[in-house]
Amino acid sequence: MINLKYIFFGFVFFVIPDLGWSQQPAQYSLFMLNKYAYNNAYNGLDESLSITGVFRKQWLGFSGTPLNVNFNAHLPLEFINSGIGIGMEYDIIGAYKNLCVRGSYSYILKVGEKSKLSIGLAGKLLQKNLDGTQLLTPEGTYESGVNHNDPNVPFFNETGMTFSMDAGLYFKHDFFEVGLSAVNLTQPTLNFATDSRVTYNRAYFFSTSYNIKLNNKLYLHPSFLLKTDLIKFQPEIAVLIKWNDIIFGGVAYRGYDNNSTDAFVFILGMHITNNFTLAYSYDLSIGSLQSFNSGSHEIMLNYNLNKKIGKEIPSKVIYNPRFL
Repeated sequence: MINLKYIFFGFVFFVIPDLGWSQQPAQYSLFMLNKYAYNNAYNGLDESLSITGVFRKQWLGFSGTPLNVNFNAHLPLEFINSGIGIGMEYDIIGAYKNLCVRGSYSYILKVGEKSKLSIGLAGKLLQKNLDGTQLLTPEGTYESGVNHNDPNVPFFNETGMTFSMDAGLYFKHDFFEVGLSAVNLTQPTLNFATDSRVTYNRAYFFSTSYNIKLNNKLYLHPSFLLKTDLIKFQPEIAVLIKWNDIIFGGVAYRGYDNNSTDAFVFILGMHITNNFTLAYSYDLSIGSLQSFNSGSHEIMLNYNLNKKIGKEIPSKVIYNPRFL
């Protein structure tokens, strides 16, 4: 069994003392059902108040693997052709705990009768905590406490905080969608108390999806997501089939490049009521970690008010004294 303490020690020991690079953005298999998580320009494009919560536990079978919680809410403000949203993401990866809180705004343009183009901007607060007590060093002694015998490796909790910005574009038609977003535009640096630091690299997301009607009861929904820092590329492709606008299921595939694959994903979900949608995914690892874990689990719950909000500003009433 792999002990992730040694993996994260290697990361801290060799990289952080000079300059540490942050982890890639969190992984979600249900990306096609939670578009705001990757693109803040999706603000308001669910046509009403939309609230989504996601819980994900990755690579079950050994300790220290990623655990992610994502929550977001957004709604349109049609009387000013806009959308607003808030989001919170908390994840634990080995000795790291990460918190991201963001607020976003988008301006929405009507393009024809059935299409909208949204231009979004978000500001976010980033916090990172490193628990030095979970780290091990080759020269350390741990029988009666934590002593790494290395001044570059902390033996207590360290916390740092910084601010960053995201931007995005999203085009939505009744049968076709495409989005492009960039996160950590300012590439901020987070400083720890021991003078070590972490830089959040800029990353880009491209997404597209279709809605294909097969007959009166069946719809096909292929989706594609590409994540990249312009050095490494991670594509994901998914195909869902929906029956009678109630039950849906499908499969997805995720890989990093031509020589590296990650997982097959199996998805199942349903519209519980007119307002609530529940979805679940199971990742079957097919990459180098497949021998060490029993897969990944993700569950998502979405609430959509399904009512127009702020459709228009009521006209002012002007009283004519002749008719009082």
